[in-house]
Amino acid sequence: MMENIRPRFNFGNKAEVVKLRKRKSKLHNKEDKCAPSNGVLGAHLALFCVAFRLANCFLVQSSFVPDEYWQSLEVSHNMVFTYGYLTWEWKAGIRGYSYPLFFACIYKILHLINYDSVYLLIWLPRVIQALLAAFADVKFYLLIRTMESPDVAKWTFFCHLCSWFTWYCCTRTLTNTMETTLTTLALLYFPLPGSKTHSSKKYLSLVALAVIVRPTALIVWLPLLMYHFWQEENKLRLITHHCIPIGVLTVGISTLIDCLFYDKWTLVQLNFLKFNILHGVAEFYGSHPWHWYFTQGFAVVIGPHLPFFLHGCTLASKRYRLLLVTIVWTITVYSLLAHKEFRFIYPVLPFCMVFCGISLANLKNWRRAAAYGLLVANLVPALYTGLVHQRGTLDVMSHLQKLCDTNSLSAQPQPDVLFLMPCHSTPFYSHIHCPLRMRFLECPPDLGEEGYVDEAENFFDDPLQWLRISFPHKSSMPTHLVLFDVLEKEILTFLEGNKFIRTAVIFHTHVPEGRVGGSIFIYERH
Repeated sequence: MMENIRPRFNFGNKAEVVKLRKRKSKLHNKEDKCAPSNGVLGAHLALFCVAFRLANCFLVQSSFVPDEYWQSLEVSHNMVFTYGYLTWEWKAGIRGYSYPLFFACIYKILHLINYDSVYLLIWLPRVIQALLAAFADVKFYLLIRTMESPDVAKWTFFCHLCSWFTWYCCTRTLTNTMETTLTTLALLYFPLPGSKTHSSKKYLSLVALAVIVRPTALIVWLPLLMYHFWQEENKLRLITHHCIPIGVLTVGISTLIDCLFYDKWTLVQLNFLKFNILHGVAEFYGSHPWHWYFTQGFAVVIGPHLPFFLHGCTLASKRYRLLLVTIVWTITVYSLLAHKEFRFIYPVLPFCMVFCGISLANLKNWRRAAAYGLLVANLVPALYTGLVHQRGTLDVMSHLQKLCDTNSLSAQPQPDVLFLMPCHSTPFYSHIHCPLRMRFLECPPDLGEEGYVDEAENFFDDPLQWLRISFPHKSSMPTHLVLFDVLEKEILTFLEGNKFIRTAVIFHTHVPEGRVGGSIFIYERH
């Protein structure tokens, strides 16, 4: 009986196996022809990201924080065109020239080919920043594709692109922006659990650049570096062949650049720590309670993504614990510092998007509705903050730039502009690009020097008295005054008595606060 039982499929027949393999091969070839190749997909993705970030760049026409100009473009303008204001940080040697040098090279090229128009000086650095952001977007998507299913990668990328805070910051000339871009790129080559693109040299080089641009980048990377060291089998080789050579090379080059432009031996990273930790200079620019990031800051930065982030944290596998620990660690460390700003925790925002993508991918029947809701909820603040909120301080420079056309042989006095605003409220020569006489109320921190004066505080304590003492004679008075509307009533007698006439009213914000008004006035003396 057993001898009569034959197997239904005879795998011993080699001819049948060959035929079956040929059929499968033909079927796979047909599927491959129908599906786009990785190269085509990558090209389409790159083109989309470039177009998206360029649109992002030109749809952000507002100001965020003074460092966007005063610690980058203003310094670059001074390096190339030999005029431009350098804040106290550059006199104290706590800022590195490596980042401004990046834009200074662009300015120098424009100058050499005689295309250094004010429009290009303002927008070209931002376009370059947008292209770098697009490059980081593509790499971020490729990273998630190596670790997750295409569905999770798609929704993670969607969450990343529709983040209102990323839209608001990623094309600005802030050191925080470059720090975030370099961090995102470095993450692609970091040995994350499940990642297939590990390269110690590449990621450590990018981390070193991020630290040179902004020393606090080390806060984000400390838990990641510790994890890599703990997991690495050949720890000695990691230190001697990668960490030390890359660290010495990048610090050496940046120190050489700083010594060249400071014209003396300067170790910026050491000065940065000394001024911010020993002298507590950062507190001069404001302080918040320790819980501010947990109760306000993080919620604002992550925005409408917050419920998806929390949901994703409950669903994510153990291999994402490292990213979650890094997020919590970064927010905790920054919470211990007195001076807090939204932009400080921007570098961990891409980390958060991984958890948001996992959440959306697991919502199944509800995810399309949730995605539309998330898109709309981010679109409103993105467009409002980019096109409306705090745009007056940039628009006013466009008005003042017209004064550069004043004929030097004219019988009228040469323009002399005084900004009666909180210090560093507007950009400066980088947005004027002519040696126009301008001054503003200065506010360096108290570093224990004799004769310390906070000019801005002295002015706002008694504006009329300050103006009368500063300008006892009409011949010494400025020709133009720039001020927020909230100051007008306090100095109205001075304006009328010296024949100042309001010539422009520029909208700034719907949410005036303290010394920052809703509109900016330009007064001209007649």
